[in-house]
Amino acid sequence: MSESVSSVAINESWKNVLNDEFQKPYFPLIKQFIIGQKAKGKKVYPPGPLIFNAFNLTSFENLKVVIIGQDPYHGEGQAHGLCFSVPVGIKPPPSLVNIFKEIKTDLGIDPPNYGNLEKWAKQGVLLLNASLTVNEGEPNSHAQCGWHIFTDAVIKKISDEKEGVVFLLWGKFAQNKEALIDTSKHFVLKTAHPSPFSVDRFFGCKHFSKTNELLKQQGKQTIDWNLNS
Repeated sequence: MSESVSSVAINESWKNVLNDEFQKPYFPLIKQFIIGQKAKGKKVYPPGPLIFNAFNLTSFENLKVVIIGQDPYHGEGQAHGLCFSVPVGIKPPPSLVNIFKEIKTDLGIDPPNYGNLEKWAKQGVLLLNASLTVNEGEPNSHAQCGWHIFTDAVIKKISDEKEGVVFLLWGKFAQNKEALIDTSKHFVLKTAHPSPFSVDRFFGCKHFSKTNELLKQQGKQTIDWNLNS
């Protein structure tokens, strides 16, 4: 990450859309904050090259669905720049296990034995955390450094410049982002967060089949949610 727009390690399609944000005074302060945390001996996740992973796997042109998370996982090896996702070889966390259970109920797809959601991202599902970095063992530790300004701007840009995007807002934090979305030209599906604390209200939401139905109605390619294939 850098103050220089040309060197921000982000997909070219996003670089064009977000050019104004990269020029704003707050953006270089995010980098300074992260450098400062590391100088204090903090481990910051995900690794630098994966901070914009969600954008690099889902181009602006290809984007059809947005899932909003709050914060990267803060355990070693878990975060790789996609909300709810973990790299192959890392045990799927409880919220992700619950997502897979709902997909099983909704679509009859058996849960995979890994938690890497890159296949979804490459089909046009933007897996966006509101904060793109976090300190090890410290949830929400980067929530005030400027990331929320940036990701709110991302959501607003998607709303302004695209049509018919399906936004999946799970839990109160994500649902607060609805204010940034023009619901007259996009679709918003809301339910409880899949964490163990609220999963009873998440189960039965059928957001995966509903998303595909909304995409189908628009003549768009549906999402293959099956990570086993």
